Amino acid sequence: MEIIGIAGGSGSGKSTLARAVVAHEPQAAVLEIDSYYRDLSHLSLDERHAVNFDHPDAIDWELLEAHLDALRSGRSIERPVYDFATHTRMSVPSPFGAKRVVVLEGILALHPVALRDLYSLSVFVEAPRDLRVTRRVHRDVQERGRTEASVLHQVAATVEPMYAEFVEPSRTHADFIADGRADLDLTVARLFGALAA
Repeated sequence: MEIIGIAGGSGSGKSTLARAVVAHEPQAAVLEIDSYYRDLSHLSLDERHAVNFDHPDAIDWELLEAHLDALRSGRSIERPVYDFATHTRMSVPSPFGAKRVVVLEGILALHPVALRDLYSLSVFVEAPRDLRVTRRVHRDVQERGRTEASVLHQVAATVEPMYAEFVEPSRTHADFIADGRADLDLTVARLFGALAA
């Protein structure tokens, strides 16, 4: 089994690239790191809203690594389902079967050494800051019921500082740098070429 790790800033085009990889390879599936946010049901809602979800500590890396090990062994996993409105895990997980290619996608995909060692290919998606912010605002307003003001506040308070501290430095670990504005078909073809090399 091949694991492709795709990292990059929020709004850079990681999810779009991951979906394009799956469209190109029928035996591929996307596993989002966002599914592995730690369950915060033990905190009050106000306390949950104060958590920095762009910091590595927000992710349950131990569970994610265990799940990747299981998939590499050909076993299915019970992927967590995260409720972004309440910052808690849903009670019923989602079955996720082993595939020929698993695309692990998230801003911090190239941060943990333990995960980087599992990848067949490490990818970092780049895009200008203005474009990343515009995409982030659109997604959070349309898909997560946020207000534009709250999204821009989060971008300034945590998204961009954590990008500078953790995400952008992980670029040095990438085998492949992708332009988040480039033609997807061309990028996917180059990515699979790099994977085969």
